[in-house]
Amino acid sequence: MVRPEGGSVRHGEAGTVAQLDIGSRVRAARVRHGVSLRALSRELDISPATMSQVETGKSGLSVARLQQIAAALGMTADELLTLPADAPHPDADPSAPTPGFPDWRGYGPLGLDPVLQAALAVFVRTGYHGATVRDVARECGRSVSGIYHHYPSKHEMLRRILDLGVTELLCRAEAARSEGTDPAERFSLVVESLVLFHIHRREVGFLGASEMRSLEPDARRDIAARRTHLQRILDVEALAAAAAGRFRTPRPVDAARAVVTMCTSIPLWFKPGGVLTPAEIAEQYGHYALGVMLADQPDPQRRVPGLDP
Repeated sequence: MVRPEGGSVRHGEAGTVAQLDIGSRVRAARVRHGVSLRALSRELDISPATMSQVETGKSGLSVARLQQIAAALGMTADELLTLPADAPHPDADPSAPTPGFPDWRGYGPLGLDPVLQAALAVFVRTGYHGATVRDVARECGRSVSGIYHHYPSKHEMLRRILDLGVTELLCRAEAARSEGTDPAERFSLVVESLVLFHIHRREVGFLGASEMRSLEPDARRDIAARRTHLQRILDVEALAAAAAGRFRTPRPVDAARAVVTMCTSIPLWFKPGGVLTPAEIAEQYGHYALGVMLADQPDPQRRVPGLDP
C-alpha cells in the first residue's frame, strides 16, 4: 500500500481507509482537475454535504469509495493518495488567496467571547435600543465595570458582532463561489452559502437586518459596503450566466437582488427542529432562486385568475 507524505494509509475493518489528510488530498485532486464539489457529488450519487464531510475528514472513507472518487477524477487510487494535500491546479495563479472557509457548509459555535455572546442574546431578545449594558452584564454574569473593561460602549458591542458576522458571511460566500465551474453554478453555490449562514447564524442575520440603522455613520458605511460587495458577487455571476444563455430573466441584477432578499429573510421565520434540515432548506431555496433567474419577462396582457379584475 502506498504511504503518502506526512502519514500512512492502511486498510481497517470492513474495508475502511484509516485516514490522515486523505480528505484534503481528495479535495486537492478535485480542484486540480477543475471539478466542482457538486459535480463530483452527482457523479458519486451522494449529497454535496457528504462530499464536503469527506474532504474535511469528518466522514470515514471506504476503500471502495476512494476508488470511485479516483475513477471519477480519471486517476488511480494510488495516484490520488500520492498527490500532495495542497497541490494546486497546474494553471492556478500562485498569488490567488485561499478562501477562509474551505468547509463553508460546516458550522460550529460562533466563537464570540462571553460578553459579545450575551450582548447578541440581549439585543435579539429586547432590541438594541431596549437593551442596557446592565442587561448584558446580567446575561453573562459579570459586573457592569467588567463589561466596560472589554467594550467601551453598547454600540461597540453591536458593531463588533455585525463586523464578525459580515466577515464570516463573505468568506463563506467566496469559498462557495470558488467551487463553481461556470457562472450559473457559482451563483447557485453562493445562494446555498447565504441560506446556510442565515440558518446557522440566524441571530446574527436577524440583528444585521434589524439593527443596521442603530450603527453610527462610519460603522454603518463599513458594514453596508461589505454587504453591497456580497450583492455584487451575485450580480456578476447572474450577468455572466444570462450572457451565456443559462439564465433567461431580462433583468438579472434585479432578480439577484430579489434572491438575496429571500435568503436574508430566513431568520424571521426559521426555528430549529422543523421538518426540513438546513441542507434541505438550502436545496429548496436553490430551486426557488433558479426559478427566479429562469423566469421570462412577464406578459403585460396575461391575466392571473383570482388576482386580476
